Amino acid sequence: MSELDIQIPTTFDAFADANAENSGAGSKDYVHIRTQQRNGRKSLTTVQGLNKEFSYNKILKDLKKEFCCNGTVVQDPELGQVIQLQGDQRKNVSTFLIQAGIVKKEHIKIHGF
Repeated sequence: MSELDIQIPTTFDAFADANAENSGAGSKDYVHIRTQQRNGRKSLTTVQGLNKEFSYNKILKDLKKEFCCNGTVVQDPELGQVIQLQGDQRKNVSTFLIQAGIVKKEHIKIHGF
């Protein structure tokens, strides 16, 4: 019986490495820019994962003024603070964040393209 115990493999979790990488705060500190479809032609752009040291309200104010759209900061229990803007502003937001020096280009993930 001792030979059988040696030959039986232990349980192997193939996703252990992936879960260990994502367990950190913000999963490598990426800023995620997404669009959500509302009703009809209306859409909503969300920005999440910004560093907590930045003032979300000041960034939102500049984004709204730059792109002539409305927006808000929403507190989500899982994701933290999320910026929401009216319309599909994914490209505009990414270029704004890079030019303002808030985020580097390699730390931005644009979803939906």
